[in-house]
Amino acid sequence: NPGNYNNEIGLPLTLLRLGPGYQRVVLEMGFYEPGDIKLLCDIAKPQMGIMTNIGTVHASRSHTQEAIAQGKSELIQALPDSPVGTAILNIDDPLIVPMAQLTSANAFFYGLNNQADLWADEIESQGLNGIRFRIHYMGESFNLQAPLIGHHSIHTILRAVAAALVEGLTWGEIVFGLQHASSQLRLVAAHTRQGALMLDDSYNASPESMLAALNLLQELPGRKIAVLGGMNELGQYEAIGHQKVGVRVAQVADRLIAYQQNARMISSAALNAGFPARAIENLDDPESVISTLESTLKKGDVVLFKGAHSLRMDKIVQALEIEE
Repeated sequence: NPGNYNNEIGLPLTLLRLGPGYQRVVLEMGFYEPGDIKLLCDIAKPQMGIMTNIGTVHASRSHTQEAIAQGKSELIQALPDSPVGTAILNIDDPLIVPMAQLTSANAFFYGLNNQADLWADEIESQGLNGIRFRIHYMGESFNLQAPLIGHHSIHTILRAVAAALVEGLTWGEIVFGLQHASSQLRLVAAHTRQGALMLDDSYNASPESMLAALNLLQELPGRKIAVLGGMNELGQYEAIGHQKVGVRVAQVADRLIAYQQNARMISSAALNAGFPARAIENLDDPESVISTLESTLKKGDVVLFKGAHSLRMDKIVQALEIEE
């Protein structure tokens, strides 16, 4: 589906755009409250359901991760019986594994656990050049490389491969698709006029995606600067979520710019974890962030931008970016 057409308006619009030339449609289903995904499944009638992970986003409405898992499991429960229906499940998420008991569709597990149907090991990040890994399926192993950035991308790759295998693609087709992937999802790399590398991962933010982005920052050479905004809709997980991010900042970054109010929880946690106060700046407007970075960035620096979509941190990146 284009953009984030993932609700009761956007999903039908996507379906209405389909014509005779389409063989498959991949739909994102957004979740806020119980019943949301059931409604979307009633419209779309999915034959395959892919469960990614159960995070803490939307906990302000659903209150607990268990409630979020229950809401998302509506997708799995809506699938047709095997062999038509297939539930592709992340074996590394303990809240997803039990969903196999909620469906009469075929359960296909993927992950980093060798008990999964499809699993990977020997994962090695190549920085901006992608990721290397070994993949295992039905007793066979393949050494592969894909252009997706960061160690965390392995689950994205495994999901795609699992869907392809279920749909009957050959390994030749799968390998070609992985190696020629043109999309880096929502993370964009750009450069400043000073020669610094910017990683714009500001489309949205949860504690899980924040930690993954910081792990990527750690993997890249150069002085590491984290420009982080707050995270929304975490409910009871708001304090602990921001604290976890702050602790990780203290472990991987050389400098932190906390953008707007909620991000103060991140900078406070980083400070408590031993991050030097002189390396922390709390800023409230985009102009301050832009001027601060313009006056201090240098060649070889790596700057990560991440925060809630409502903060529009991508505008800061655009102001600093040079066309290449």
